[in-house]
Amino acid sequence: MDNMKKFVQTYNIVTYGCAMNRSDSERITTVLEKAGYKKARHNRPPDLLVFNACSVRQSAVDRIYGQMGKFTSLRKRNPKFRAAVTGCILPKDRKKLLRGFDFIFNIRDLNKLAVILKGQTSHKKLINYFKIKPKYQNKFSCLVPISFGCNRFCTYCAVPYTRGLEINRSAADVLAEVAQLVSLGCKEITLLGQTVSSWQDPKNKEYVFVDLLRNLEKLPGKFWIRFHSPYILDFDDQLIDFLAKAEKTNNYFNLPLQSGNDQILKKMNRKYSVGQYLKVLSKLKSRVPGFNFSTDIIVGFCGETERQFQDSFKVFKKISPSMVYIAKYSVRPGTVAAKTLKDSVPLKAKKQRHIKLTKLLRQTAKTNLQKEVGKTLEVLVDNYLPEKKECLAKTRNFKTVRFKGSKKLLGKFARVKIIKAREFELEGELKELF
Repeated sequence: MDNMKKFVQTYNIVTYGCAMNRSDSERITTVLEKAGYKKARHNRPPDLLVFNACSVRQSAVDRIYGQMGKFTSLRKRNPKFRAAVTGCILPKDRKKLLRGFDFIFNIRDLNKLAVILKGQTSHKKLINYFKIKPKYQNKFSCLVPISFGCNRFCTYCAVPYTRGLEINRSAADVLAEVAQLVSLGCKEITLLGQTVSSWQDPKNKEYVFVDLLRNLEKLPGKFWIRFHSPYILDFDDQLIDFLAKAEKTNNYFNLPLQSGNDQILKKMNRKYSVGQYLKVLSKLKSRVPGFNFSTDIIVGFCGETERQFQDSFKVFKKISPSMVYIAKYSVRPGTVAAKTLKDSVPLKAKKQRHIKLTKLLRQTAKTNLQKEVGKTLEVLVDNYLPEKKECLAKTRNFKTVRFKGSKKLLGKFARVKIIKAREFELEGELKELF
């Protein structure tokens, strides 16, 4: 019997954060199961509990701290119990987490996990992160990372310090994985990267993101391509022209603004001005059919005045995104902002600004959705609610549609007539499957 099986038989993974963290967890699953682990049964304490953390915000790290109090009772129920944590872990957080966790491993060192658990030193050649085949959690909608790490160094962000500088996956590997997924029936591919649109083939620097999209479009089959999360300045005319004619690459993007004030953007080390952001956005809106987008805004960044916040409010109102992910700024130790800028905006002011933007979002989101009422839209069914006998689906431009249906519709393309706009979703009637 494998030595690993003598020590650890079962595992559970708890994932916090973004799509990249979920993709990491799919690879963690592969590594653990190759090492002989099995998924723990429901309500049974596992032998190994892995937390895949996100430290972009302090609140995310605090949730991890809050879990450590449960480990004592878990160890009483299972003497073999061990807890591990990985993901985006800053050095300061690492010290605190080691008080409760048995070990911490860097997600970049995922290929060493089985060796770490055995307490051994490996002299074998280890497979790199991208070569670890994930255990996909969803057969019809799959996450495909194409880059790892980030070179942007936004002053508030911990990613370059926790994940390292950007490493790009080869075009050949990406195309091969997507082709295989499509051949197995996958209907939606989401390309992932901290700044996914800055990707370029490591073997040919002239082969850039738009070239990869063009070749993915050529793959046979009915499927959609999404990507998350791009950087506004990467949307040059070449990429926009491609998107205007694309049939599989989706017309929805998350385009982080972060602030509507140029001084704050400069403090954040975002490399664009508000004017540049608006110029690119205007091109996308005018040239890409069915274009839809969301954005990110940080309120209360270091020294943000009420007037500077009002600039963000005005820009948000002007651009009218379908969704806004609003964050109250929190200091991340080790970042440039933590070292050189003062977190001077009171928490009360941050909360008030968050409330104001959220209230505006509720107004603009429904107004945007009302434009779809009466139309028949193409959707991909991605969820089923058995208690209501309803399906949830996404349009090509990522709007949520709810309608009566059954579980057998999961993973199917359908046409749905829109009869009502709610606050953040559409209500419709199923017309046909295809």
